[in-house]
Amino acid sequence: MPVTVLLVDDEPLVRAGLRAVLQAQSDIEVVGEAADGAAVIPLVRRLRPDVVAMDVRMPLMDGIEATRALLRTVDEPPKILVVTTFENDEYVYRALRAGADGFLLKRARPAEIVHAVRLVAEGESLLFPASVRRLAAEYGDGGGGGNRAARAALERARLTEREGEVLRLMARGLSNAEIAGLLVVGTETVKSHVSAVLAKLGARDRTQAVIAAYESGFVTPG
Repeated sequence: MPVTVLLVDDEPLVRAGLRAVLQAQSDIEVVGEAADGAAVIPLVRRLRPDVVAMDVRMPLMDGIEATRALLRTVDEPPKILVVTTFENDEYVYRALRAGADGFLLKRARPAEIVHAVRLVAEGESLLFPASVRRLAAEYGDGGGGGNRAARAALERARLTEREGEVLRLMARGLSNAEIAGLLVVGTETVKSHVSAVLAKLGARDRTQAVIAAYESGFVTPG
């Protein structure tokens, strides 16, 4: 089954460009488009896309609020890939904190766009881990011991030593298979550890778990 994608951007040329790139792939299908975040929820309910590629800045409802609304109101929501002009942007970090699974630069090459959609759909590695580290360092108070609320939340999670090790490797951007190779365990074992980490942290996916790790100071950006 192809990965189905909903495009949300107030610029028709951006939507057309993304559609052309993605529709050229045999394993990806663009199932719909919208010009503002306010249209996302009804379209998601009707089309059930696997991934929503959504501009972070739109006039009526931006990508941050649309992400919050989508995750709050839709059962089994799709993966959310924020599309942005600027990489080092507080809006991007706020969207990730709100529940987005990754971000994509509008100037990205076609191969990078396709890779981002596939990777976010799979959900087994962190998209652009170095960029997430930089965003966490600038906007997340992840350095110098972390912020108090995030640190307390991580302490309450009571991660085991192995779960903490897996979280640190997730923060480096490693996939489940790469983590399994480093720890000399099976991939299914790693998947179990990742699931336990997400459950204990109350994280929707590994992106939110990694942000929690940075903001608590459990992992230091850099």
